[in-house]
Amino acid sequence: MYEQFGISEKIINLSKEVEKEVEPVFEKIQKVCEYNSLKVLKAFQNNRISDMHFNQTTGYGYGDIGRDTCERVFADIFRAEDALVRGQFISGTHALTVALFAFLRPGDTMLSITGKPYDTLDEVIGITENPSSLKSYGINFEKIDLVNNNFDYEKIEERLKKGNIKLIEIQRSKGYSTRKSIKISDLEKVIKCIREYDKEVIIMIDNCYCEFVNEREPLEVGADIIVGSLIKNLGGGIAPNGAYIAGKKNLVKLAAERLTVPGEGKEVGPSLGITKSFLQGIFMAPSVVASSLKTAVFASRMLEKLGYQVEPKYDEERADIVQNINFNDATKLIKYCQGIQMGSPIDSDSIPEPWDMPGYTDKVIMAAGTFTQGSSIELSCDGPIRPPYIAFMQGGLTYEYGKIGVLKAIQNME
Repeated sequence: MYEQFGISEKIINLSKEVEKEVEPVFEKIQKVCEYNSLKVLKAFQNNRISDMHFNQTTGYGYGDIGRDTCERVFADIFRAEDALVRGQFISGTHALTVALFAFLRPGDTMLSITGKPYDTLDEVIGITENPSSLKSYGINFEKIDLVNNNFDYEKIEERLKKGNIKLIEIQRSKGYSTRKSIKISDLEKVIKCIREYDKEVIIMIDNCYCEFVNEREPLEVGADIIVGSLIKNLGGGIAPNGAYIAGKKNLVKLAAERLTVPGEGKEVGPSLGITKSFLQGIFMAPSVVASSLKTAVFASRMLEKLGYQVEPKYDEERADIVQNINFNDATKLIKYCQGIQMGSPIDSDSIPEPWDMPGYTDKVIMAAGTFTQGSSIELSCDGPIRPPYIAFMQGGLTYEYGKIGVLKAIQNME
């Protein structure tokens, strides 16, 4: 069957060799999957989920029992005081934007301690000029870069001693950078450091791509608020859109009133029949995240054996589902992404090309033959066309489909 996909015997034999090598890593992934599955099931049972919670509301959405119970399920899973889980969020970037505008006021300062955030936040913050940015409202932005993939504790402590920081943002996943993603143990350590100098500062975590990769989540190690997308890990490939904000009740309330209307907040916002997809998605998420991790591990070892630089390596501890492959060659980056598209179930006959994508400063090639547009939990691969020409691969609804996509991408570079 692999030959019908045009995959050579040489690559098939290498894949068999690799699968034997990665078996111990797969076993560890499966244990985390089992733990998180128990956690999710317990939240469903505690909240007595029934088919009555799948009913839809329209208009204002008053008294939407399914929506409200779904948010309690999310809160229970993440050990949050409250959660806002809505289809009115169009993306993770939208949810982050709502949170930032909810928590910050003119004259406040936002500090990122993981360097510059993801490209799509440039105009939100005002790094790139925009009349609707935080900067345009008099909100200041500062950043402290990581040093050798670690938090710069000296600079963080020095800045906190000066005071006047309203919010600290930590982006766990790497975005389009070469740094490592932030492990939960490192997050716990830096939060303890922050609290020694400032008990009140809001610690907000961009948790995109990281949910269910480990047994613990950021709120369990002292974060105040977490934000993420439902077309990434937590949607399980089922949620058609949406995002979440979870954490302290007073902060979730502010976010809800920024998303909807001050004075109404979480009380409004019709589900429009999406609640079942949200609940089914998070129910499947531990297993789907495990499949994505296995796909990433397999790709990492395959590409490493073929002579490419990869991060993380197949047997390293992971913080997210993203796999970096450094090609140092624009053509190979493009060919690999096109191969991922060829191995997809949707639009497999389309050929992605680099283009000026809204929100990005460089041309980007983006392969995603997905059932839901932009769904990163389904196998996708993208990268900016700039040195060192890194492919950022993530997702895989099942390991088997993910493996086929990786083999097809490798074959396409031959």
